[in-house]
Amino acid sequence: MSPDVIDEALALLCAKYIFPEKAEAAAAAIRRRKQAGEYAGLDERHLTERLTAELFEICGDKHLRVRVREAELHAALTREEAAAAYLRQAPHTNYGIARVERLDGNIGYLDLRQIPEASAGGRAIAAAMELVSHTEALIIDLRKNRGGSPNGVTFWLSYLFPDDETHLNGIYQGESGETRQFWSLAYLPGERYLDRPVSVLTSEVTFSAGEEFCYNLQAYGRATLIGQTTRGGAHPTEFFPITPTVEITVPIARSISPVTGGNWEGTGVVPDIEVPAGEAFATAYRQALEHVLVSSAPASVQAEARAALDDPALAAAA
Repeated sequence: MSPDVIDEALALLCAKYIFPEKAEAAAAAIRRRKQAGEYAGLDERHLTERLTAELFEICGDKHLRVRVREAELHAALTREEAAAAYLRQAPHTNYGIARVERLDGNIGYLDLRQIPEASAGGRAIAAAMELVSHTEALIIDLRKNRGGSPNGVTFWLSYLFPDDETHLNGIYQGESGETRQFWSLAYLPGERYLDRPVSVLTSEVTFSAGEEFCYNLQAYGRATLIGQTTRGGAHPTEFFPITPTVEITVPIARSISPVTGGNWEGTGVVPDIEVPAGEAFATAYRQALEHVLVSSAPASVQAEARAALDDPALAAAA
């Protein structure tokens, strides 16, 4: 691989990273190693992995990575081309919505693997929320969620708050010095999901925008988080192509909660109920079923809930 890739990666790091002093320190260390010939003979994948590890060693930022690009993006060398490629791919993953289900006992279940841009995935989000809108409780599974868009988080979470008066998050932009505020939305397609319990399932995989989803709900006491502490990446990121096959992802901003004044960078989001990720669903489902039994749900729904609680499979999974 051409050594120019290293130079270009470092130039982008120093120009774009939200923490300039860390960028300069990391760039200086990598330049010294390059001068000493430490990267000679490395193929593309091993070089990108090595650079990523060395950037993390100094910056401690899990969003800061040099990586081999996905095959679908090999021809996309501008941000506009990459955005168009994303829009072409997003429908094939159902905008990150892997499952929407009504469980016995009239419990809603959403399995969300990614948080889409609201402009692209809004209709799919609205459709998913419509399907769970009349359930007694809701379980949102983010155990395999690796992130996505802040405005997608805002769209999803707006269904869980009554109006446009909830300040969900702020993102400080390093280049402009401005902080963009994200508030719950005044209008949504379909009904809001209010006055009913919500559980969010987490794991060590849950990352980035998936973590923001958790953090915002926890900060406002709107959901119970169940599972494991999340991965710990709170810096919004842009990716910059270096070659058709290599890119660098650089955090260009940082999240600031209006409730806590901080974020989850490096620490992750700590669940309210800590259990192994594999047990999180059974724990949340049991809690939801127990809620149904003391609610005003119809007798037929309560009977469903009672039968589900008595199912040996649930006991075995807990």
